[in-house]
Amino acid sequence: MTKKTDSVEKTASLPESDERLLKTLANLAAAQGARIFTVGGYVRDLLLGRTTVEIDFVVLGDGPALARAARQRLNGKGFVVYPKFGTASFLIPDRKLEFVTARKETYSKQSRNPVVEKSSLAEDLARRDFTVNAMALSLEPDSFGAIIDPFRGQKDLGKQLIRTPLDPAQTFSDDPLRMMRAARFAGQLQFRIHEHTLSAMREQRERLKIVSQERITDELIKILSHDQPSIGLRILLEAGLMSIILPELADLVGVEQRDAYHHKDVFEHTLKVVDNVARVSDNLLLRFSALMHDIGKPRVKRFVKDQGWTFHGHELVGVRMLRHIIPRLKLSREYLRYTTKLTRLHMRPIQLIGEEITDSAIRRLIVQADQEMEDLMTLCRADITSGNPARVRKHLENFDHVHARMKEVEEKDRMRAFQSPVRGDEIMAVCGLRPGPSVGRLKKIIEEAILDGEIPNEHDAALDYLLRVKDRIINQ
Repeated sequence: MTKKTDSVEKTASLPESDERLLKTLANLAAAQGARIFTVGGYVRDLLLGRTTVEIDFVVLGDGPALARAARQRLNGKGFVVYPKFGTASFLIPDRKLEFVTARKETYSKQSRNPVVEKSSLAEDLARRDFTVNAMALSLEPDSFGAIIDPFRGQKDLGKQLIRTPLDPAQTFSDDPLRMMRAARFAGQLQFRIHEHTLSAMREQRERLKIVSQERITDELIKILSHDQPSIGLRILLEAGLMSIILPELADLVGVEQRDAYHHKDVFEHTLKVVDNVARVSDNLLLRFSALMHDIGKPRVKRFVKDQGWTFHGHELVGVRMLRHIIPRLKLSREYLRYTTKLTRLHMRPIQLIGEEITDSAIRRLIVQADQEMEDLMTLCRADITSGNPARVRKHLENFDHVHARMKEVEEKDRMRAFQSPVRGDEIMAVCGLRPGPSVGRLKKIIEEAILDGEIPNEHDAALDYLLRVKDRIINQ
């Protein structure tokens, strides 16, 4: 190792179970004539007093060979090996262990896939993304637990700073996904990004286009998974990355005033909504929907004299946009179904406030929201971002009233997962019909009658209604 890599500033205090595990692995390495160090997130989180389910090891020797021996000794499961990169991993109870042969990486301009060569520990730490992830923990018998910190990662932890070990422009040019990882770690740790690192992100932002959409989306969802997603999302905007990842979201930026009317920044409002949701729910589908719920506002924004700024129909425009955005992000059909539903419906509970709420209006909302009713109400509450506490309190009280009425109607009418109590086969038998449009029309007529409160949500009542209206509907 170089003198720089020998920079040892402290010895870490290890949990007893971890110490036993690491000493077992050190002994296995010694038996193979190899040397082993823990690196990256485990060391960082150990110093921060955080728990982690993954431990990464750098091996001066044959990483996969040591991993095989470790898996046998620890009775590990799910062994995976990538010989090209000299890495292997497996699972033990409550932990994932990954072993990598110490390596250096060389990149081409056209790809983020590196050419890998064996290296020293010093070169391996130098290739890592950020100083707080470029520390190692020695498992050597004469220095067990010593922190190897060539890039002042411990100082950056103390300053709550994300900074690259080497020139940030080169770091991000080599692997552009690290720009999104910078935003992710800043959000995860609630750190700030060093000004030179952030400046390099702006300069290199176009390089992100060589990264696969799947990897970009994976990082975006990880940013949403943190306690305060707005930190990472705001960094993506500041670095110019949001315009590449989600230009429709970047379009939400902007505060305007006309006459005495202010139009607040929809992007900042959206960040508050996402954070509000994150405080009460770990559901990533719901957090993503909070991010997308006002995506249509810029396309329908209008100024109406004596009324101010309006966004009529933005939820429907948002649904149309999401039908293109979600496939582009390579997200699943479940994301498409869920997010379009909540975007389409997120104004409905608000529209019920201030009215005399009819059972019919409540029934229709229950049927349309179905299993996502509670999530919809969570989003609606999160959507209240006024700086006026009295106004917020009043809106929340109104939502509580709407929510209570929903539960009342649902319990009374058994509306969840609603459909006609008289099914298609029975409609055809009673009416002497073959499969076709008339069957669908009759079923729809029954459902509408139930939603309007004309008949109860019961089979016999629905069948009697069908017998009364079938001739008129069939003969239309």
